[in-house]
Amino acid sequence: MRRRSVRQNLIRAASESSNVDSNVIIPATRQETVPIASMAMVLGFMALLICFTRGYVLLYGDAVAHLGIARRILDSRAPGLSQLGGVWLPLPHLLMLPFVQRMLWWQTGLAGAWPSLICFILGAAGFYRLARRMLVPRWAFAATVFYLLNPNLLYLATTAMTEPLFLALLIWLTLLTVECIDAMDKIDDAPLKQRPALAKAIGPKLIVISLLIFAAVMTRYDGWIAGAVVWCVLTLKIARTRKLFAKITPAFLLFTVITVAGPVLWLWYNQHFMHDPLDFMRGPYSAAAIDKKTSPPGAKHYRGWHNPGWALLFYTRTSQVDAAMWETGFVLLAAALAGLWLTLKKGFTGAQRAATLLWMPIPFYVYSVSYGSVPIFIPQLYPHSFYNSRYGMEMLPGLVLFAFIAVAALDSYLKTTKPEISKWLPRAGIALAVVNCAVMTLTIPLVLKEGMVNATTRQAFETSVARQIESFPVGVPILMTNGDHIGALQQAGIPLKQTINEGEWYSWKAALDAPAEKADYVVAIAGDPVDKAVREHPENLTELTVLCTTGQPCARVYKSDIWKP
Repeated sequence: MRRRSVRQNLIRAASESSNVDSNVIIPATRQETVPIASMAMVLGFMALLICFTRGYVLLYGDAVAHLGIARRILDSRAPGLSQLGGVWLPLPHLLMLPFVQRMLWWQTGLAGAWPSLICFILGAAGFYRLARRMLVPRWAFAATVFYLLNPNLLYLATTAMTEPLFLALLIWLTLLTVECIDAMDKIDDAPLKQRPALAKAIGPKLIVISLLIFAAVMTRYDGWIAGAVVWCVLTLKIARTRKLFAKITPAFLLFTVITVAGPVLWLWYNQHFMHDPLDFMRGPYSAAAIDKKTSPPGAKHYRGWHNPGWALLFYTRTSQVDAAMWETGFVLLAAALAGLWLTLKKGFTGAQRAATLLWMPIPFYVYSVSYGSVPIFIPQLYPHSFYNSRYGMEMLPGLVLFAFIAVAALDSYLKTTKPEISKWLPRAGIALAVVNCAVMTLTIPLVLKEGMVNATTRQAFETSVARQIESFPVGVPILMTNGDHIGALQQAGIPLKQTINEGEWYSWKAALDAPAEKADYVVAIAGDPVDKAVREHPENLTELTVLCTTGQPCARVYKSDIWKP
């Protein structure tokens, strides 16, 4: 009986700590949101100053590659949308496009930092507004501070990685879904005369949500699942709301068309440019191909392959380490699960329960690790290395928000039993956020540590190649792949249209068949198509130097004996 009483008190406390008063949700005001956005802007620029001065902005090879893709859309022998490639989704590169054409910003990585900082600020404002839909102001603020002071998030907000953009989209998609369902709930409770006006307001919300779904679909493949879930939830809700569908039929149809347009457009793009609609799943640059390429011959699959249990352990453990210092991630996850249980059990409206969309990354990554050739390695688990640890960041909003729902419920419970402790809890929550940030920063946060470890040999290799390229005469054609080591061209400040590369098929094919005739200099990296072409057609090429770095393939630089301008 005692255990049951405590449980009922906690459920009641969860209801009281939320913004629910007679099932009415109280949204955040603009006056509340602006200071949050300002605080995020200050933190973001401080993080950029620290990361830029210490050379952290371009640690990730993926960040360098994202910048390279954005750059080659205009700086190419065949400029255009065909340069977007067929695996990484295009929106991040299109957002970088206005910034990356400036050579200095491309070389320093600032071209990717500006969009990420903007997304970080927008994500912070959205997170606070979502938290205010679930919590009273003091706890919404404490949760937002904990979210904003995450060192891994602050670091990613200074890079060209896609996580800040996707987190902002996921948060706002969740927030607007909550608001849309809340608006639908009000229709049934409103007087008959007010219902048409309320129903009319639903249409624009659906259009905005569909545009966010489209953006999420064009950012990461997680967005495909998030978009499908949101469409199903809203469609089911519309079907259950009396006479609503008849009033918003045009908006709903447009909502559906835009939602479906993202995946269809990407499938068409892959078919049109890569001649395979599923090139992103089975092409030469897909996750499956990379996993096969990087696995030693005869080696076993990584732990978690075709094992959802291990995949769940790896992903949840990664999200814990990404979110909290030392081993306190276990406490954070436990609190988040408690908050999820309280949200689904009692005391929250159906609209608020839509916030559980923030848990979507867990099933997506469990499937991806198990069956999608997407391994995750962290030092805390065998094989104790670093790979894809940033994927755990997508659970950060969900862990923080639902953990603070549980803490707020405890606070409300303690108000009646130990009020002297209750009044200190919000301050303790903010202090914990500051301590968590400080400790994680001093011990080097996991995502930054992965970048530092994996960049060591790559950056050294690309620097040596860049120094060699810088010695070439200005403007001469260079035969070189722009795939794995485009960072060498980035460091050297060489326009990509000066290179003959795989981005323009006809000149590329002709150069591979006769390297000495088509290019003045040839940079062949062991195992790449240029290396194979030089071995098959070595005539009229003079080897200038061989560049080798530990952990990287050797690069051989050749000078043509017969090339003429």
